[in-house]
Amino acid sequence: MAKVLFLGDIVGRPGRSFVGQRLATLRAELGADYVIANAENAAGGAGLTARIAEALLSAEVDAITLGDHVWDQKNFENEIDGLERVCRPANLPEGNPGRRYLVIEKEGFRLGVATVLGRNFMGIKADACPFKTADSLIHELKEQENCDAVFIEAHMEATSEKIALGRHLDGRAAAVIGTHTHVPTADGRVLPGGTAYLTDAGMCGPYASVLGREVESVTASFLDSMKRRFPVAEGDVRIAGALIGIDPSNGLAISFERIEVGAES
Repeated sequence: MAKVLFLGDIVGRPGRSFVGQRLATLRAELGADYVIANAENAAGGAGLTARIAEALLSAEVDAITLGDHVWDQKNFENEIDGLERVCRPANLPEGNPGRRYLVIEKEGFRLGVATVLGRNFMGIKADACPFKTADSLIHELKEQENCDAVFIEAHMEATSEKIALGRHLDGRAAAVIGTHTHVPTADGRVLPGGTAYLTDAGMCGPYASVLGREVESVTASFLDSMKRRFPVAEGDVRIAGALIGIDPSNGLAISFERIEVGAES
């Protein structure tokens, strides 16, 4: 069985520091063969830089995915092509820099990794349908890249869109794991066709917050509707994600476990 540990959105310095401190031990405890992490909020709570990406990769992350904040950090569009284990959302416009997917391999087992952006309530607009993009990615990764299994991240706001994608890909993807809302959901399971599914993995970051940001600033903005900075919070930092077991014989999931680790764990 191949084990994949997926980490939900890493938020700011607190999130990436805690991942750096705990991941190696957690990976060993869980027996994870692969670690995939969404790092689109790792730089100051919005976006990613090459320096931070390299630090996360050095902390035993094997593959980094991104989402709607992919271009929030200045100059990252000029850095991403040099990051071989970082991929942008696959359904951004064709001219965007960066890789559409990644292939990570261990002991001959090749895992394809890709992210698709949702089309509902998202600030950045996808250029192609996430469902059709996922269909073509699975075909491309299996037929052209000779992947044994495919992991699809659903970076979406609408829960219905994530659930529908999971059902659509059931029996073809090893996993469809949702990100973006930073709130872990309780519906993780292996679907009837053998695809591990979770609507949202949650975040790796401070939970004494509003989605990783300081409570007071966000609350004040709701009260007076005025724009203000939302600094990244500091308290109750946790790692949240999922552990998926994949059958090498067919590339489908045989186990699912939601993971949450706090400072006291």
